[in-house]
Amino acid sequence: MTAQAASLQTASMEGRYRLLVDAISDYAIYMLDPEGRVSSWNAGAQRFKGYIESEILGEHFSRFYTPEDLAGGIPTKALSTARAKGRFEAEGWRVRKDGERFWAHVVIDAIRDQQGQLIGFAKITRDLSERKLAEEVLKRSEEQFRLLVQSVTDYAIYMLDLEGNVSSWNAGARRIKGYEPDEIIGQHFSRFYTEEDRAEKLPQKALEIAAKEGRFEKEGWRLRKDGTRFWANIIIDAIYLEGGRLVGFAKVTRDITEKRQAQQALEQAQQELFQAQKMEAVGQLTGGVAHDFNNLLMAILGSLEIARKRALDGKNVVELIDNAITGAKRGASLTQRLLAFSRKQDLKLVAVDAPALVRDMAELLQRSIGPAIEISTTFPLSLPSVLSDPNQLESALLNLVVNARDAMPGGGVIAISASKHSLRPKQIPDLPGGEYVCLSVQDEGEGMDAETLEKATTPFFTTKGVGKGTGLGLPMVQGLMAQSGGRLIMKSVRGQGTTAELWLPVAGSNAVPEPVKQAPSQAPLPHLTVMAVDDDSLVLMNTALMLEDLGHTVIEANSAEEALRLLGQGQLPDVIITDQAMPQMTGVELAKEVIDRYPGLKVVVATGYAELPGGEGGNHARLYKPFTQAQLNDALSTALGFFQ
Repeated sequence: MTAQAASLQTASMEGRYRLLVDAISDYAIYMLDPEGRVSSWNAGAQRFKGYIESEILGEHFSRFYTPEDLAGGIPTKALSTARAKGRFEAEGWRVRKDGERFWAHVVIDAIRDQQGQLIGFAKITRDLSERKLAEEVLKRSEEQFRLLVQSVTDYAIYMLDLEGNVSSWNAGARRIKGYEPDEIIGQHFSRFYTEEDRAEKLPQKALEIAAKEGRFEKEGWRLRKDGTRFWANIIIDAIYLEGGRLVGFAKVTRDITEKRQAQQALEQAQQELFQAQKMEAVGQLTGGVAHDFNNLLMAILGSLEIARKRALDGKNVVELIDNAITGAKRGASLTQRLLAFSRKQDLKLVAVDAPALVRDMAELLQRSIGPAIEISTTFPLSLPSVLSDPNQLESALLNLVVNARDAMPGGGVIAISASKHSLRPKQIPDLPGGEYVCLSVQDEGEGMDAETLEKATTPFFTTKGVGKGTGLGLPMVQGLMAQSGGRLIMKSVRGQGTTAELWLPVAGSNAVPEPVKQAPSQAPLPHLTVMAVDDDSLVLMNTALMLEDLGHTVIEANSAEEALRLLGQGQLPDVIITDQAMPQMTGVELAKEVIDRYPGLKVVVATGYAELPGGEGGNHARLYKPFTQAQLNDALSTALGFFQ
């Protein structure tokens, strides 16, 4: 390459560099002579500084500095640094032509010739005003947040490092915990925990959960500096950098001792109120039960007393004995109502022909209400069967009829009717849409006002006066309806009587009404040896008499221990009938012991409960008290498998 060609190429490259520098508008790129005067000016410089090339060439670059920097000799120091070290770099405020300030990043590089002589400086300036503004906003925000955290006194807010050491401490932490910042920063946060919690390593577990799940929250006892305890709500949040690296934890603690004490006081007050209400209900129930049982016992005792006198005179006492038996059965029915209310009974839901059920119990209903009350029934020619428990539905109807009778002390008419309805969803609250039969009992009594009507189905509430009812009748009916998928609706207006509606779902199209129960056919029982076990001597004697009257031999035992002793002596019966509720060993426990020792020996458990406590009983035959001789005979047949 010739010298001329090389010169041309060099000139060409310099031109291209010149075009490149002049085209850049995001950076101010210009040259300074050794004294600091501007010797070149690009488009970026013109945009940042506001000067056109003709205005600034030959001027000293110090005019871009603020008065404060000029007074501090910053421009001179910048050139001195660049001259000595080859480069100067800094950020600071600079001034545009119009006097406006902007935040600039400045680089000044020294330019030397081939012999090392300084010939000037290259200066590059970048406008970082937007970044500076964002940083200032962030700084102010962080400062405000710091002041906010430091000013909070109701919450202890502080930071923990990865090991659990305290790294910051706010005013709330100082107030709640009692430590000054210089006393606690750098200390492990476990010192706030009780000895019991530290022994179980709860502080470490809390950090592990926070690190794993991002958050830990719990309530518990914590310690102040003076050793006193307070009940705290604790939240620990894991702190991560943008890359996901865990760098520590934020911990917020709130003293909720007063809140906990208030909650405990409220719960105590609620418990005391509940206890008072329960005792009031028990008192009302006791009065009602006592009234009903006294009436029944009066009938039983009176009948038996007269029967005894007539029997001594050789007179017929069958009617009196039947009267006593009827009273006893009513007492048993009352007991079953109490048990059913206290324990949810399993219902046998089957298709029930409601009109047929009412007709079958017509005699019972009329006998229950007396001659002063008339019962009228109205049923359509065709009515679908309903889904219910027939025995419980009979009891519910009887209860409603008796209530209607009591509402008409001067006599009147009780109307029993039924009709089919197609309900839309939510047409009647708590009932889904579908086909229903409404079975109603209407009286001509005084009726109820709105307040009484609202309380009518409340357990233990009764309008029959103190000691004249248990207040369980309508709640029992309501429970039956709920379990049957229906609803009890009471309608009444003062002076216009009361109507009780039983809304029952229609049974499925494939359901067939349950036939009238027939007594199971059974083979005549052979002569048996039966061991009767009961801690009540009267019940034991009565059971033994019924068994002997059935033609069986009876071994009597007044406790489970005596029963085991007699068995151990070789007095082995064909079957054992044992009471459930006995001291030391229950009937179910005796049955288990007997079967373990004498496999194959049958046991019947007699109980006065609706179900055995705790769901006990296994597969043993059951006999529910009070029982008749026929029920006793059936229990023996069931236990020994004599049903055909």
